[in-house]
Amino acid sequence: MAELRTINIDGQDIEVDPALTLIQACELAGVEIPRFCYHERLSIAGNCRMCLVEVVGGPPKPAASCAMQVRDLRPGPERQPPVIKTNSPMVKKAREGVMEFLLINHPLDCPICDQGGECDLQDQAMAYGVDFSRYREPKRAAVDLDLGPLVETHMTRCISCTRCVRFTTEVAGITQMGQTGRGEDSEITSYLGQTLDSELQGNIIDLCPVGALVSKPYAFTARPWELTKTESIDVMDALGSSVRVDTKGREVMRFLPRNHDGVNEEWISDKTRFVWDGLRRQRLDKPYIRENGKLRPAGWGEVLALATDKIKGAGKLSGLVGDLAPVEAAFALKELIEEQGGVVECRTDGAKLPAGNRSGYVGTARIEDVDDAQMILLIGTNPRVEAPVLNARIRKAWLKGAKVALIGEAVDLTYDYTHLGTGREALAELAGMDHSDKHDVPGVMIVGQGALTSDDGAAVLATAMRAAEAGQSKFLTLHTAAARVGAMDIGAVCESGIDQALEADVIYNLGADEIDVPEGAFVIYQGSHGDRGAHRADVILPGAAYTEENGLFVNTEGRPQLALRASFPPGEAKENWAILRALSGEMGATLPYDTMAQLRQALVKAVPHLKMVDQVPENEWVALDGGTMGDGDFFQAISDHYLTNPIARASKLMAELSQSAKARREAAPIAAE
Repeated sequence: MAELRTINIDGQDIEVDPALTLIQACELAGVEIPRFCYHERLSIAGNCRMCLVEVVGGPPKPAASCAMQVRDLRPGPERQPPVIKTNSPMVKKAREGVMEFLLINHPLDCPICDQGGECDLQDQAMAYGVDFSRYREPKRAAVDLDLGPLVETHMTRCISCTRCVRFTTEVAGITQMGQTGRGEDSEITSYLGQTLDSELQGNIIDLCPVGALVSKPYAFTARPWELTKTESIDVMDALGSSVRVDTKGREVMRFLPRNHDGVNEEWISDKTRFVWDGLRRQRLDKPYIRENGKLRPAGWGEVLALATDKIKGAGKLSGLVGDLAPVEAAFALKELIEEQGGVVECRTDGAKLPAGNRSGYVGTARIEDVDDAQMILLIGTNPRVEAPVLNARIRKAWLKGAKVALIGEAVDLTYDYTHLGTGREALAELAGMDHSDKHDVPGVMIVGQGALTSDDGAAVLATAMRAAEAGQSKFLTLHTAAARVGAMDIGAVCESGIDQALEADVIYNLGADEIDVPEGAFVIYQGSHGDRGAHRADVILPGAAYTEENGLFVNTEGRPQLALRASFPPGEAKENWAILRALSGEMGATLPYDTMAQLRQALVKAVPHLKMVDQVPENEWVALDGGTMGDGDFFQAISDHYLTNPIARASKLMAELSQSAKARREAAPIAAE
């Protein structure tokens, strides 16, 4: 880090890194600088001119604080610290002038604009603008773009801050948006009228400082001051992105990202952002019993009594932990089933994750280690569809110079990589090489579920860990299910894996919808949606979705995180742990907790690191002996990014996005002439 420099901001001396821009230095000094185009996670454009400040002794005009660094400042005549004024008459007049120009062509849409109430232009016009305009000519109009089903455009409101263009090209890695023309004819447009082809495009809605880009599904449904905001986490993938759930009454209206530098920075995937319509559709809101092949509604007493009879009379009993189950529910299920002599299994996709070895099923790397890595190796994974926000982080490291290599199916990851091979032969060759030259190079190896779900998955994992150990790189197992790491932590695994669990004659299915339960077994299904698990069920117990109960989830790097309740389950549906507690009472084997607090105390006593909420525990490196690898290629763990769980499959919008993605894959490329 360079030697700190002292500068004077509004009469206050402050020491800062000379590499900082003036706008960052002012923020450190607690001085607010208005801005439209500047964003700390995007490149500097310097084109809105709202962040003007006065540099004393500099040119006789205000300077753009986002584009000038502290090291560019000259000291005073007697080597005094450089002086910056952010509230002088020159600055005030300049900001009022810039705001007047911005509003010249801006339409008077505030009463009908979806950005109203959370609009940067509104806020800054009130704080830094004037209450009149000298402009009497007609306003300019612009043609609206069709960017697809997610982002609605009103380009007449656009102030050409170019945030959307910079995000799509730098972070999302697509090239469909740009700015054309000069002067009054300049406009943001899409190349050849294309719609956006990215799993992260919804973030431009948050980035837009005006109402030019707004959420198409959310349009005209609510105003920000009507919404109740709840800070929670996302479960659509295993990354555990920090989100804010906005509800109106009992309905979830939208998901917005929260800043978390260690996980998702301030981005979320489109599936995370727009899946909320799936929370309303195909919901299980009352208990059911299957009689003569058909489901009929029943009371809670009747279904719990039937479930008790079947569990107590089971020859072989098993429990399945689904991909969206919170740790508390999985823990309660494990205690209930094992008390009756049954087994519990969470690896429903057949992944050969090592029970009890956290360095194997989680790894030793944090997500933020990707930022500083100079070498990144992907094995049997496509992070663009398995964890789009992590993929953007890998792209950021690639832009900084990191080398990326892939073993697995060649796919478009939005960045260049070296394709080492498609399967086990390439991994075996890599593990047999001398990696001593890489010991001083920070590296991260990421192993996906596509490499671990075959019969030799344990051998693949052991080989990958051996290669990581030889190269002294950090290791990360990338999961596709939000509940998987938490369930592994509590030991929801049986000796022979999912095959053993499916041999039972009574199966308690806790939201496992990605698996076909064989005929012959009696299935008790507990879940939130009428998906595959409910279709196969003999008894249905309606549970809460992830926005409707407090729950603990552990993300793919092993970080325990809390999802908080934002609304309530529909109809007669109950919280998942409470259903299991009620069932245990009916069975005469009452679980020893009556409240969520008591359950969490028992959970933390059994697995102490789960109390480290939002911290990543250190995992002791334990090498695996997984047997011999077979032959063949690694396959994709996810065939359809938008339809990976029951909530997404209940969403009309996710179905539309899935169809669009499929059509794009099948379309022949067009030559540009």
